[in-house]
Amino acid sequence: MDVTVVHLPENDRYEVRVDGQTAGYSEYMATEEVTVFTHTEVSDKFEGMGLGGKLLKGALDDVRASGRGVLPLCPFMKGWIERHPEYQDLLVEDPRGEAAG
Repeated sequence: MDVTVVHLPENDRYEVRVDGQTAGYSEYMATEEVTVFTHTEVSDKFEGMGLGGKLLKGALDDVRASGRGVLPLCPFMKGWIERHPEYQDLLVEDPRGEAAG
């Protein structure tokens, strides 16, 4: 099974692909300073394979390399970051006054 994470900036999303087939995606909105993740979804066909975590790891590693911070409005991503302290340094404060993460 070949798993890859692909960034599609023209669609404002990252995709996780299994053997070339899109298995899930994470949508975002980006500024020069922050990437706001709004929704993450893995197809039912691919659930339970750890692909959501691989997708988020790939997306967050890419955002880190860009020098931007992360605001996870997506509940799945927010929970995943809470369980992975190695990514908590990417979190930025929610401009609505709510703590991110």
